[in-house]
Amino acid sequence: MRSLFFLLILLSALPAWTQAFRPDEVKRWQQRAKGITITRDTWDIPHIYGKTDADVVFGLLYSQCEDDFARVEENYIDALGRMAEVDGEDALYHDLRARLFMDTTQAMAIYKKSPAWMKKLLDAFAEGTNYYLATHPNVKPRLLTRFQPWMPLMFSEGSIGGNLSVISTERIKAFYTISKWSAQAYDFEKTDREPVGSNGFAIAPSKTASKNAMLLINPHTSFYFRSEVHVVSKKGLNAYGAVTWGQFFVYQGFNQNCGWMHTSGDADSMDEYLETVEKKDGIYQYKSGTEWRPVKTETISLPYKSGNEIKHKDFTIYRTHHGPVAGQLGDKWITISMMNDPLNALAQSYLRTKAKDYKSYQNVMKLNGNATNNTVYADRRGTIAYWHGNFIPKRNPKFNWNEPVDGSDPETDWKGLHDITEIVQVKNPVSGWIQNCNSTPFSVSGPSSPAISQYPTYMAPDAENYRGVNAVQVLSQKSVFTLDTLIAAANDPHLPGFDDLIPSLVQAYKTVSAKSEEPSKPLGEAIDLLNNWDKTYGTTSVATTLAVFWGEKIQRLARAQIKGNQRFDFLTFTDYVVKNTSPKDKVKALAEVLEELTRDFGTWKTPWGEINRFQRLTGKIKETFDDQKPSFPVGFTSATWGSLASFGARTYPGTKKRYGSVGNSFVAVVEFGDRVKARTVVNGGHSSDPASPHFNDQSALFSAGKFKDIWFYPEDIQQHVGRTYHPGE
Repeated sequence: MRSLFFLLILLSALPAWTQAFRPDEVKRWQQRAKGITITRDTWDIPHIYGKTDADVVFGLLYSQCEDDFARVEENYIDALGRMAEVDGEDALYHDLRARLFMDTTQAMAIYKKSPAWMKKLLDAFAEGTNYYLATHPNVKPRLLTRFQPWMPLMFSEGSIGGNLSVISTERIKAFYTISKWSAQAYDFEKTDREPVGSNGFAIAPSKTASKNAMLLINPHTSFYFRSEVHVVSKKGLNAYGAVTWGQFFVYQGFNQNCGWMHTSGDADSMDEYLETVEKKDGIYQYKSGTEWRPVKTETISLPYKSGNEIKHKDFTIYRTHHGPVAGQLGDKWITISMMNDPLNALAQSYLRTKAKDYKSYQNVMKLNGNATNNTVYADRRGTIAYWHGNFIPKRNPKFNWNEPVDGSDPETDWKGLHDITEIVQVKNPVSGWIQNCNSTPFSVSGPSSPAISQYPTYMAPDAENYRGVNAVQVLSQKSVFTLDTLIAAANDPHLPGFDDLIPSLVQAYKTVSAKSEEPSKPLGEAIDLLNNWDKTYGTTSVATTLAVFWGEKIQRLARAQIKGNQRFDFLTFTDYVVKNTSPKDKVKALAEVLEELTRDFGTWKTPWGEINRFQRLTGKIKETFDDQKPSFPVGFTSATWGSLASFGARTYPGTKKRYGSVGNSFVAVVEFGDRVKARTVVNGGHSSDPASPHFNDQSALFSAGKFKDIWFYPEDIQQHVGRTYHPGE
């Protein structure tokens, strides 16, 4: 009676607003919800139980909407290419980029052809989200008042935030507005100042005290990009980990048998082609070998918000067999080929969460649905493994695939895909450990790493970075790991990015001060502090403050001196900075840092933790920050300097302190034995509601690099229940 009474009240109170949801739909969803249980533990983490996987997906999307509907909706507005409808005309070319590669008609067609098991999951995705909206009339979507089952097929690689983001919207805008654009010099400042990516470690049983394999899961994303969940069905699903808002699978996590961590990499899964195009008899044609083919054209109309009304702008978009036209270089049109297989990508993303061992996980990878991901893997049988990329087209190695290639030459066409056995990988290395930090796979296991000579260049053009350098050093030095020491390794405070920079500054000071009649006393003190510094971060460390502020300043100076289109990785850029900034420039930069710190904080001897802060105030997608409100000191730094625990922070309008917004997000350490043991932490807390006790309940842990125990088994969860309910209650 109580459920029927609730339904009648809901339907009678909202006759207009719920027109999108028919009474029979809502009743059916409510009936389904009775068989789905959400148990939130004392950290508010949802453990979602259902009879079938589809039931769990229904509950997962409902709980995600409870926790942060705004982010769920935002991800789908973005994927649908409809951001301009809520953000205005400035977002038009962001939408055009999405529409060049994906469209709703294609997604609907893929949905109709999907296998029955996938359709059930897609239907449950839409029903769980719509049931949330039907039962929460106070929630007013910005745009999407009904979710459709084909929407998760709008992502070319199954993952929200996929490979489209690297394509320049400015270049697209220039081409489709017939305005001038030329290839710009490599912008190191924008591209590499705050690197995002991830760290993954796998430790073999030979290196652990328990003789069980272990895994570190440490994605570096924008804060609050993913939530922590546990999904369990009677059909074999039992996965715990990080789920991006709006996804219905555990993206980075583990089940009772194995765990998977994805790091982003440069394995070449996307290529640019320079097309020779001419207009013949009023029709654009492009050259392919000895023939001319018609350029495919399509006119689309994109809506955008203008004041209180919606206007439209029409675009004629162009395609060749390589892909859509996304720019122009000289008289050549630029087309882009990339993975566009949403069904296999989504299937792979979901099915890997049910893998039982190395063989079954690798079989799922044969779907070739990972375009930008590397995979660090560990399982209960003691196997550890790594794959560099997944979707890698076969190419003619005589071409330079780091640059656009000649689209008129048929030899540049892709020749199918590399088999999973052909890509760069390692299994059970003799070293006993695996690491990847968005760096080269040829240092992934120290001396046991794959040989670069065995693979075509386009498979792994990745350079080394300072996190990779740090990880190799840390893992090489440790002979026995526990969960505690794995956490310590993940938080190792060494900043190798300063190993060469600081000595160059000290030497520069000696050179400059020898020519000065009255050397500056504060400068001398600062140099002594840096010279004696062990190159490790800490909240009480003044040397960390000086090093970071000076490092940023001297790098900006060096960037301004770069001419042409020179490209640098982090290590070679440090070498450039050391050699191409004068001793006077180096010392002057430090003097400016001392003045700025004294001006902003009263003294240049300000500990790093007083400047580098974690703060969460509103829970909104665009967070605000305030020096006058509570925040937490953070020791770890930007990944630029090799900080394994990454914290990208900057000042905001009205602040002098720096506040983090990208880096460590969901972090986990897992041990695979007869029973899985794991610890995790997220930034802030699970809830996005500032009124919730779980909005900031993990902030102190996160800021200090500490972890909480997680509860995976029913008997453990039952001892730590916060509340239990069915969706809609």
